[in-house]
Amino acid sequence: MNPQASAPLPARILIIDDEPDLRTLYELTLLRQGYRVEAAGDLQQAREHLKAHRFDAVITDMRLPDGLGLELLRDLAAQQRPERCVVITAHGSAENAVEALKAGAFDYLTKPVDLKQFRNVVASAIQETTHPGRAAVKGETRAATPGASVAAGEFCKPADAAAMLQKLVGESPAMRAVKSRIVKVAGSMAPVLIRGESGTGKELVARAVHGCSHRAAGPFVAVNCSAIPENLLEAEFFGARKGAYTGAAQDRLGYFQAAKGGTLFLDEIGDLPLAMQSKLLRAIQERTVRPLGSPQEDTVDVRIVSATHKDLAAGVEAGTFRQDLYYRLNVIEIVVPPLRERLDDLPALCHALLARICQESGLDMPELSPAVITQLRSLPLNGNVRELENILHRAVALGEDSLLQVDAPPEALVAIPENLQNFLDQQERGILTRVLQETGFNRTAAATRLGMTLRQIRYRIARLGITTPGHDDASETLDDLA
Repeated sequence: MNPQASAPLPARILIIDDEPDLRTLYELTLLRQGYRVEAAGDLQQAREHLKAHRFDAVITDMRLPDGLGLELLRDLAAQQRPERCVVITAHGSAENAVEALKAGAFDYLTKPVDLKQFRNVVASAIQETTHPGRAAVKGETRAATPGASVAAGEFCKPADAAAMLQKLVGESPAMRAVKSRIVKVAGSMAPVLIRGESGTGKELVARAVHGCSHRAAGPFVAVNCSAIPENLLEAEFFGARKGAYTGAAQDRLGYFQAAKGGTLFLDEIGDLPLAMQSKLLRAIQERTVRPLGSPQEDTVDVRIVSATHKDLAAGVEAGTFRQDLYYRLNVIEIVVPPLRERLDDLPALCHALLARICQESGLDMPELSPAVITQLRSLPLNGNVRELENILHRAVALGEDSLLQVDAPPEALVAIPENLQNFLDQQERGILTRVLQETGFNRTAAATRLGMTLRQIRYRIARLGITTPGHDDASETLDDLA
């Protein structure tokens, strides 16, 4: 057998740019990496190349003589082609970058292009296209670099992705939709915003996005934005050089540097102060950070996934959250449903939580009876999965036989909230939503049932951001209703 017959072919890349000097620069850069490179100066030439060959990656300028690079993106998506597309946009054109990501671009670069970043992004795009779970194109075995297969562990294998999704317990329609969304977004570099009430498992979703992506072998750095003192935010995010401030005895890495090659998860992003929001926006757009006390900027290679239980759109309207940062973070949205909207998952969740609780405590797994499930279903569970876990912890700790008993009074089952106002708002929102649903969203009937005036219930609906069919709640402001 000829040993060269099965050797993987170098990855094939298509470059599209109408500026000959830039096109040549990109070609030479990639040829030196050992790739096979073809080039086009406009959309028509690019389509001819794509008609004749399959590629492992496509790099296109946004503006071309005969149209936009977005048109090519949409063509690739409509034809269900496997090529990952990297779009090059003008410096500071944040709207174009976001539009490209929403249209399905794997990633974007801004002019002037940093060649090191260019090489890294192209390599990541090729890894995603040549995922071992995908069928080889035209029978060819492709490699990210000539003469060598992609190193094991550089991307998430199908089995690893399946295991990661299994940690998101539940097969209700709502949870199946979340898992399907995760699989779809994992293959892109587009920022993801995860929304959901406290205790719904937003960090688990973020970890699944990371674990199903080509960055799975890289670090996953989780940051609770609400837990960092405001005066330390810049040093924590961007790092600091020795002597940059009192007590800085040595250089320290920030979260962006620590997450290099992986995912930076910004939890409770809605709690970030405005001044820090501006600096975060620049870091995301420019992909560079300047550590405190450093004269130079560091290039960073991270994917941003953020989460919040707050209504960021309302924060934008109120002036507490930057609109440009909101649009930059909310390229792809994943909404995690509250537990009350997926009660069919309750038995599976209880079994999974009990297994973990008992393993950690060294206790035998108690029997979970249908009566206990029915009892748990009757609870408001406003704290969602986190509250359910606390209830089961208590039941296991106080249990005396092999049958799980949940018989403590309801007030003893409510966990102390981390934020009382948020907890009360969730309680009120749950009650109002339930009564509105039961009254067919008749506000007058719901107000009468709750002992309120129509004005009072309208005020609460607007304050809590509850959407009711047939009413334009967004147009009502608190000032109008107060």
